[in-house]
Amino acid sequence: MITKNNIEKSTYKDFIYIKEILSEYTKRAYVVGGALRDTILGIKVHDLDIEVYDIDIDKFSKIMQYIGAKGVGKSFFVYKYNNIDISLARIEKKSGKGHKAFEVRITGNEKEASRRRDFTMNALMYHIYKKELLDFWGGKKDIKNKIIKIVDTESFKEDSLRVLRAVQFSARFGFKCDKDSICVMQEIKLDDLSKDRIFWEFEKLFQAKYLQFGFYYLVKLGIMKKLFDIDLKCEDFFKICKVFIKYQFGFEKEFYRYYFLYIISQILNIDIFTLLQKLNTPKIYKKFYKLQPKLSLAPNDKELLEIALKIPVKMYLLNYIPAVKNRAKELGIYYKKFKTDINVKDIIKEGFKGADISKEIKKRELKYINNFLSSKF
Repeated sequence: MITKNNIEKSTYKDFIYIKEILSEYTKRAYVVGGALRDTILGIKVHDLDIEVYDIDIDKFSKIMQYIGAKGVGKSFFVYKYNNIDISLARIEKKSGKGHKAFEVRITGNEKEASRRRDFTMNALMYHIYKKELLDFWGGKKDIKNKIIKIVDTESFKEDSLRVLRAVQFSARFGFKCDKDSICVMQEIKLDDLSKDRIFWEFEKLFQAKYLQFGFYYLVKLGIMKKLFDIDLKCEDFFKICKVFIKYQFGFEKEFYRYYFLYIISQILNIDIFTLLQKLNTPKIYKKFYKLQPKLSLAPNDKELLEIALKIPVKMYLLNYIPAVKNRAKELGIYYKKFKTDINVKDIIKEGFKGADISKEIKKRELKYINNFLSSKF
């Protein structure tokens, strides 16, 4: 299952090295988690998680020091070697508030170690020496059937972030959550999560292939209400889903991550910057959305050219509508801004001052646009 054909070259090289090092100290070590899920789905693997058994904590720490692995979660016995996380098999129990408040103890029982995983599709284990797959929870079948199913309800509830993980997994892979898991997740509060942790999961959603799935579960699991205090009307819900289904493949790849919130804010007529604040998004999001014109409908030729004075239409997020994209290309403003012959220095020489300069620029730009349209069309 783990071969050089399905893993990124440098990661596979590191995997073989670690496998050889660990073989001197244990006969039980497993690749676990998302790499196995992705392998089954035919997705190229770039990073691995290796879970190690039958080595005591001190010895494990010395081995990690020897290979130069860095402790990224020492209290959880987790080390990182390039794109590989290496950890001792463990059992976790919630001991307080926050994602780090867990009691952790080492275990030698594979099934109990896998019980702490969030979903069955992420609970597979592959023995790196025997080349055997352990599947205690039916994860392989659920992957085949495109189902997201909770492994253990009590363990799952201990980290509310897992609800958001279900959403982004659904959006990335086009998977559906099973009914029992939905019921569990609907009851979980999200008020203990930091904005940073929330955004990490949303960022994966923004770049996912099946945005309609992600949006559906944001609503179905009550996340739109819990995080954004938004109650959706049925008609708005279906409008948003329709856009994602019908137009998503027309999104510009370079700006793909910006469409999700933009479309939601446009259809619901809500301030996108309020959403950004609640998600604590990086400044680049705010900067990009500030470039977007305040138009709720597809622009006419004049409006398109006004937009193109500031940005090429390729950067305008309503370009997913084919008529907008095609017309902008016909006007020659899809890949580049619209250029005029207006010279600011000339306007100043003519005696315009202060705010009157920008007013005059705007006036001449509109005149230039009108002349352009009348002469060309």
